[in-house]
Amino acid sequence: MGRLQRVEQRLESWVNNTFSRLFRSDVQPVEVASALQRELDNNAQVVSRDRSLAPNVFTVRLSGRDHDRLAPYAASLVSELTSLVTEHADLQRYSLPGAVGVELTKDDTLRTGQFRVTSQVQAEVSTRRPEVASRAAPAYLEVNGEVVPVMAAGAMVGRGSDCDIRIDDPGVSRRHAEFRVLGEGAGADVVVVDLHSTNGTVVDGNRVAQTQVRDGTTVTIGSTTITVHKHDPRLGLG
Repeated sequence: MGRLQRVEQRLESWVNNTFSRLFRSDVQPVEVASALQRELDNNAQVVSRDRSLAPNVFTVRLSGRDHDRLAPYAASLVSELTSLVTEHADLQRYSLPGAVGVELTKDDTLRTGQFRVTSQVQAEVSTRRPEVASRAAPAYLEVNGEVVPVMAAGAMVGRGSDCDIRIDDPGVSRRHAEFRVLGEGAGADVVVVDLHSTNGTVVDGNRVAQTQVRDGTTVTIGSTTITVHKHDPRLGLG
């Protein structure tokens, strides 16, 4: 607890020195820091006897006035808040599925001095797939900012290092699901097959063993959602 208090005192001193002239009755950065800690604690979930998974991506919604006042100092504040969340997670021995991210956004429904904090678990994603011609694949999988083409050989998804798309999500099995291509060329059909995973595969809200996927289909495994696209979403095509 002593170390935690020192972390909080360090942040409080920093933000007070930096923002004391900017904030009077408006939102206080120290309040935001405390809210982030509470969000982390309230959403940590026990996944094993000695492991709790906590969210790692946070959105802080601010009123228009508060957001505009913070804008010139946002980079420094976000850096400090990110450091605080990371240290708090370490102190509480939380497992994080990826790097911590904190974003400040404007919400015109909020009054000056009000703010809201939301969070999500965003697993780190890696792929063994090389880049391919953007229009050559029958489907593209978008997961946590990564876009991976599904080629003729298909794509296996899971936590294992042998998977084509590796997702560091404790709710995902080592070999969780596979996207298989039926037919040839860009117009081929694509199906998702659950590989007898522990927590199952959910497609558009329904748990399935196998089903065809189309443009816009969402596939949820563990805490991670994969969106299927017919065209490479990086090209902005429909």
